[in-house]
Amino acid sequence: MPSVEHWPERLWIVRHGESQGNLARVAAEASDAKIINLDIRDVDVPLSALGHIQAKAAGAWFAALPDDQRPEVLLSSPYLRARQTAEAICAAGGLGGGARPTLLDERLREREFGIFDGLTPLGIADKYPEEAAHRAKLGKFYHRAPGGESWADVILRLRSVLNTINLQYAGKRVLVVGHQVVVMCLRYILEELTEEQLMALNKQGELLNCGISAFDFDTSDPRFGRPRLAIWNLAAPMEQAGATKTSAPDAMTGSR
Repeated sequence: MPSVEHWPERLWIVRHGESQGNLARVAAEASDAKIINLDIRDVDVPLSALGHIQAKAAGAWFAALPDDQRPEVLLSSPYLRARQTAEAICAAGGLGGGARPTLLDERLREREFGIFDGLTPLGIADKYPEEAAHRAKLGKFYHRAPGGESWADVILRLRSVLNTINLQYAGKRVLVVGHQVVVMCLRYILEELTEEQLMALNKQGELLNCGISAFDFDTSDPRFGRPRLAIWNLAAPMEQAGATKTSAPDAMTGSR
């Protein structure tokens, strides 16, 4: 683990606001459909009207912090819904004075679903029964749909993101805007969880759209900067703004 001077001062992590993909997925599952009715690339799925409100609320929450607590660096997934969330945070004054523009990092993108893309659980079971059975046996942490990624694959690229943060933004306050799986897998890395612990955490409840989490780094041992979870899935921005809280799974597919 890197020494403490190589960690950021604080690492903020925010899931994007509610997206049109979230709404389409919920509607498809509610009607027992096999296909999610959204004819657009996952990378191009925008925020919903409520998602824009949630993103503005998150920005206002950050803007209300003292300048020396607000993020100085913002890294975002390049997917549209994440970019729109990051832009709303910046527009609201959520970054500290002198912060640089948002940096897009493809390693923060949503998990790739391969042949499962655009299908509900019913659709996956109907169209790819053998692959669905393989997923059920192997578990979603390691299962990789043809052409897609497993959770473990996402974790590999996120380890690289953390290395970049440690090298380029040590001592800074860094905000990451990404997706549900990105937030969960960053917690897996930083807290050194096991597969079982991560899956148990995932079952406790969905992450809020624009829910805010943060890690600080213990400096009591000068050799290691042990991450410490300071905030998890905070709903305060939405509550303060009177915005509806949502937590639809962050995907265009029923593959969770």
